[in-house]
Amino acid sequence: MHYGEIKKCDIANGPGVRVSLFVSGCRNHCPGCFNKETWDFCYGKPFTTETKDHIMELLKPDYIEGFSLLGGEPFEPENQEELVRLLKEIKENYPKKNIWCYTGYTYDKDLLEGGKVYTQFTEEMLSYIDTLVDGQFIESQKDITLKFRGSANQRILDLNEK
Repeated sequence: MHYGEIKKCDIANGPGVRVSLFVSGCRNHCPGCFNKETWDFCYGKPFTTETKDHIMELLKPDYIEGFSLLGGEPFEPENQEELVRLLKEIKENYPKKNIWCYTGYTYDKDLLEGGKVYTQFTEEMLSYIDTLVDGQFIESQKDITLKFRGSANQRILDLNEK
């Protein structure tokens, strides 16, 4: 797996101050995407043990409220195995920090068993995510007044309620 960027003080992709990881690889190719360079699965740098350790260190301060996972596309099958290990470690080490994930796929259509990108890792990955923002970015529904999403069709789902 590759990643394009790690933001150590992100305030745009979830509540409070967060650490955010932008993974590489996306097949959705939404028109108007703000992060087109991450469509390439080889964009950026390889995700290594050192990368994971760096993220864990960035999460240490009390003022960091949580972790956000974006892309590219975190739920591309090629990314799930590595990400489930990362999310598990975050939850084990920082159980009070919340995890947000942004996906262009739809929770009930694509991520559940039988869905387009469902793999042997999907359910476990979802189990570590507190809030999922799902749905493709639709340029005609773009609304800059929306909190934590880019277009009106996207949903903010509390996975702890499911």
